[in-house]
Parts: sequence; structure tokens; C-alpha cells
Amino acid sequence: MEKLKERWGIENNWQIIVILLVFSLTGSFASLIGKPILSFLNITSENFGTISYWIIRIILLFVMYQFMLVFFGWMFGQYKFFWNFEKKMLIRLGLKRFLD
Repeated sequence: MEKLKERWGIENNWQIIVILLVFSLTGSFASLIGKPILSFLNITSENFGTISYWIIRIILLFVMYQFMLVFFGWMFGQYKFFWNFEKKMLIRLGLKRFLD
């Protein structure tokens, strides 16, 4: 636990619980609303084919997850942690220009 707290730069165990909760809620919520959003946009496997549908769905879930992670982090009082987490992820993906 101490290594995790040191690596993430947090002070107490409560923050670890909140951060893990935010990660789990964000993933669950992104997968829950992904299908209705695709249905609303009329993107189905019948229209686009199975492979194209899943590629579009995965990309949509990835993008939604990034925004919702910061939003849920803010809601649970961990905005700074999740914003820094997002910045690191965007830099690793080669999207640093979007941070300026």
C-alpha cells in the first residue's frame, strides 16, 4: 500500500479507495452508456458490419472514458490526481499538443 501511495503521490488509504472507486465507476459507466449512444447515432453491426461496429465502439468507449475519468474524479474530490493521470496518458499517446 505504501508503494502505491508514494507512486501516486497521495497521503492516506482513503484516497486509494476513492481513486479505485472512480476507476471502476468510470469503466462501468462508459460500457453501460456506449451501446445506447451508438444506437442513437444509428451505428449498429447490421449497418457497419461486426468488425467496424466494434472498432467504432472501442474508440467511442476510449474517448468517453477519458472525459468521464476526469469528471468522476472531480465529483469525488480527486480532480488533481485524475487530471495529472490524463495528462500522462495523453503524452504517452503522442497527443501532447492538446494539453497546451
